[in-house]
Amino acid sequence: MHAKQPMRTSLLRTLGYFTGGLWTAWGGRKRIEARQLRNLRRLVEKVRRDSPLFHRLYADLRPSSEIELLDLPVTRKPDLMRDFDHWLTIRSLPLDRAHEHLRDIRNVGVPIDDVAVFQTSGTSGEPAVIVLSASFVEYAYGIMMARFERYHWKLIREVRKLGVRVTITGGNGHFAGNGFHKLVQRLYPGLAKGLGLIFIEAEQPIDRLVDRLNAIPNIAWIVTYPSMLTILVKEKEAGRLKIEPVLFTTGGETLTDNLRERVRRAFPSLKYDILDPYGCTECLLLSFECSRGRKHLNEDWVILEAVDEAMRPVPDGTLSTTALLTVLANDVQPFIRYDLGDCVRFHTDPCPCGSPFRSFQVEGREATLVHVGEVTLSPLVFDLEHERARRIQLAQVSERDFEVRIDLADEAVAEVVFEEVIHSVKRVFRDNGLEDVAVTESQALPEQTASGKFLEVLPLRGSESPRLS
Repeated sequence: MHAKQPMRTSLLRTLGYFTGGLWTAWGGRKRIEARQLRNLRRLVEKVRRDSPLFHRLYADLRPSSEIELLDLPVTRKPDLMRDFDHWLTIRSLPLDRAHEHLRDIRNVGVPIDDVAVFQTSGTSGEPAVIVLSASFVEYAYGIMMARFERYHWKLIREVRKLGVRVTITGGNGHFAGNGFHKLVQRLYPGLAKGLGLIFIEAEQPIDRLVDRLNAIPNIAWIVTYPSMLTILVKEKEAGRLKIEPVLFTTGGETLTDNLRERVRRAFPSLKYDILDPYGCTECLLLSFECSRGRKHLNEDWVILEAVDEAMRPVPDGTLSTTALLTVLANDVQPFIRYDLGDCVRFHTDPCPCGSPFRSFQVEGREATLVHVGEVTLSPLVFDLEHERARRIQLAQVSERDFEVRIDLADEAVAEVVFEEVIHSVKRVFRDNGLEDVAVTESQALPEQTASGKFLEVLPLRGSESPRLS
């Protein structure tokens, strides 16, 4: 077993990201774009020198000091993972060593060789091993503080006075929600104690999860997935969940306007509403949400391209086919023009909050889309609600075969509930020209992803969709 070394973070470097972030914002678009280009060229020079994979990929490109973003090829998760041992800019962490570390659940949040190692849940087809350096942790805290408005500082102060923060996410693996939480406890125990951080595993039965939440006094802030938030809303509407939080923060999935309104009705205690910053395991601090509710890109350290099927940029205001991510703050595991598979739309007008950073909407995450032949359906077209069910899940078991899984509130009405839900699902398929799709009853209970997300619609894994990477 390899010795695990403590991750070393520097307050001075964190303050450097903070002051640099403020300075960049004060300079407006011109300074942001100049800083972004300098950081891109610095990263390209680094990966050409220290990553054998990128050394090969960029061998025929012009000098790093002259490079432009569109000179660089698009990269995808399967290709990078296949060549993991040549991908990183450090040689001390081959994939087999990373997997050895990840196999032991006791290592969650424990650094190895001064880097943190996480994994994605694989909801989009294949799990990825994600490596974050101490400098990325410093970036995350420094830039987060630099982007705070007075509104955010006031919110944090008041929420801390009102009670504790609870994170509900997957606990059965090295996922970012659980792992980063434990990493923060290890690196900054005083900060973790000050925030009142409590972790609850999302995988447990709903009754047990509700009892656990009801037993915690003064829950002020809950951080979780939109799919878990849907479950909490149902339990609150049914009168079983007693908590009165003042703030929710969501991530990892798309938060719909309908769910946002339903949460507001179910939790009148929500003084600070719902924060919904956009991020992913590959870049935990990709964006920030301003006081006007818009998502802004941290453009000095992150590039997000909205592109069409041919990977060409689409105009602002146009919904992209996918998005390409470049993380300028991670030079250990380079994500450069990395195909995320998410559909985004950049706003055409400046944000009323006054931020010079571009704002955007996320309108679909590829992992949740259903592909049947040439037809692609959003999970939002299916009505998977029933007053006699606690959870309903539609699972695609082959291209044209689906099964309905139901966690019933009343077993006595199982036949009726299944019949009504299956009829509703078949109607959606017929309305979309899919007459030959089979929808059947399953005795299996709805299941969560490995990271604790609950997808009401579970697309077929290993789909041939080109962006399921």
